[in-house]
Amino acid sequence: MLRHYHIRDYDFKLIVFVVALTVIGVLAIGSAQESLQSRQLAGAVFGFFLMLVISLFDYSIILRFYWIMYGANILLLWLVRSIGVEVNGAQRWLNLFGIQFQPSETAKILLILFFAQFIMKHKDEMNSLKVVGVCILLFLPPIYLIYKQPDMSTSIMVMLLFCVLLFVGGIGWKYIILAFSVAVPAFIIVLTLVLQPDQEIIESFQQRRILAWLYPEEYATTEAYQQTNSVTAIGSGMLYGKGYKTNEISSVKNGNFISEPETDFIYAVIGEEFGFVGGCTVIVLLIFISFECIMVARRAKDLAGTVIASGVAALIGFQGMLNIAVATGASPNTGVPLPFVSYGLTSVVSLYIGIGFVLNVRLQCKK
Repeated sequence: MLRHYHIRDYDFKLIVFVVALTVIGVLAIGSAQESLQSRQLAGAVFGFFLMLVISLFDYSIILRFYWIMYGANILLLWLVRSIGVEVNGAQRWLNLFGIQFQPSETAKILLILFFAQFIMKHKDEMNSLKVVGVCILLFLPPIYLIYKQPDMSTSIMVMLLFCVLLFVGGIGWKYIILAFSVAVPAFIIVLTLVLQPDQEIIESFQQRRILAWLYPEEYATTEAYQQTNSVTAIGSGMLYGKGYKTNEISSVKNGNFISEPETDFIYAVIGEEFGFVGGCTVIVLLIFISFECIMVARRAKDLAGTVIASGVAALIGFQGMLNIAVATGASPNTGVPLPFVSYGLTSVVSLYIGIGFVLNVRLQCKK
């Protein structure tokens, strides 16, 4: 499984971008909730170690076990529904052998790896209705199990990821046009229906989040409270911010205007304490990481490598964009973490694993 590589082929730029973003995250978490900083740092170090190890293993050999990955993914997600740990009304965590983690985060990476190999094996048939249908059928069990946790935000993220994987895999334009022609009207219809008072399509708290985004003044003290304060916090940071670990009583962390700012709204802490410059630094690093992954995808030795690198790029790019959109009020509150920045050991370790596979794809790129 180990191969001889040349050090000049190692993508040190990608590592620098990822580590820089992780450092910003650890610092921001230390300000938002200091007691969690050491745990996040330990998770990042462990993830970094796994990234280095995985980067040296031939991904083509690892992908031979793609059905085992798929089965393990379904099993973990099913165990969440059966014996999962419930936190704040959602059953998304699993505690095995004293280790608590979130399988929906690992599912993103496992799905990328599974479909990379599946698409590679059927690359000459990706324009056939049969193969596209099989892809959709294989995708339904994990997306259903994630959605029923309930976790609509991760479900949306995984659906976007799935679409990118199929597109990169070479799905025909006729299917893309057909999908858009169905998806756009369907989205409008579903959105209209979920806004009705007696709807049963989504959970009531999910409906309130959408309504709070559309009518923030009516939910200013309830569902829109966190987003409104997040926008205020980011704006109050101005150009250079109030300073790291600011002691102003009106700040996000000191005034307790946002519950658990170390997770979904970590960008508000960064915007307030590091200002416009800090906020833009995070965005630029996310763009650089995604772009570097795309460049690796373009030079991959095979379609599987292209799908892996493109999938990780899409995961980091879309998830980062969605988290920042929530923090700035441009999107309803979805609850997805900011890649490499938000507190969450499962998220940061899973992302580092994904980067490890991208690094190995880069080591085997066509010269």
